Amino acid sequence: MEEKSENGRAPEDLLSGLQVTDPQEAECASPSVSNPSDPQPQSKPPQAVEAQPQEDQGEEEHFHDCSASFEKEEPGVDTVEDKPEDDVNSSELDEEYLIELEKNMPDEEKQKRREESTRLKEEGNEQFKKGDYIEAESSYSQALQTCPSCFQKDRSILFSNRAAARMKQDKKEMAISDCSKAIQLNPSYIRALLRRAELYESTDKLDEALEDYKSILEKDPSVHQAREACMRLPKQIEERNERMKEEMLGKLKDLGNLVLRPFGLSTENFQIKQDSSTGSYSINFVQNPNNNR
Repeated sequence: MEEKSENGRAPEDLLSGLQVTDPQEAECASPSVSNPSDPQPQSKPPQAVEAQPQEDQGEEEHFHDCSASFEKEEPGVDTVEDKPEDDVNSSELDEEYLIELEKNMPDEEKQKRREESTRLKEEGNEQFKKGDYIEAESSYSQALQTCPSCFQKDRSILFSNRAAARMKQDKKEMAISDCSKAIQLNPSYIRALLRRAELYESTDKLDEALEDYKSILEKDPSVHQAREACMRLPKQIEERNERMKEEMLGKLKDLGNLVLRPFGLSTENFQIKQDSSTGSYSINFVQNPNNNR
């Protein structure tokens, strides 16, 4: 039995309510190099972009809370272990390499491939709405293999959509990678930035998450999730750093006691004092530390 995903909406529509204008889609430079007779070459690197050529501009987006994207389990969906796929397809390859491969592809063939990638993207959107996240991921990957690299905006959307499908399968590291590719193709893609920020936060990469939230606010100060995160995360980062510092000092103390024990000493025999005027530290030996308590 298939379940509806959140609100039964496609990944690019999950976030609606905020006006975001994507930069104009990059023009196809020169013809590219993929074999027209083979729309989905297995041995050649995939290229793709989320296929929403012109409709995406001016689209209203609603940015959901971080927790909304990271349910531990989604009914009817198996969690997939987050590890690199063995047979990496062309959609994982560098965009510049793809451009080089497509150098001699006729414009007519590029447009034909773009239309096919749009069809695959829409198919993936329908699968995503039904909660078929594995199938949706596969459709987006096929679209990436088909879409010429010169359609950077389309490929950016496809990477972001695939990231959403991977998030639903708990493939967080792979989803982060897809978001990064989407942002590389379209630095103003707020939706992809927000997805990556949420993913960073969910994997305890708080510093990286804060940087993405700040970047979002620079581009659009009206995104309340980013504004709230920029107020909340600095304190969380400070608390985390303090915990790490205490854990490190505890481990150093244990190590010191291990070394000093054969001599009948412990770290308690050594006191560290800071000079208030110079800020430098000195270590003093204490013969009977218990007498000083």
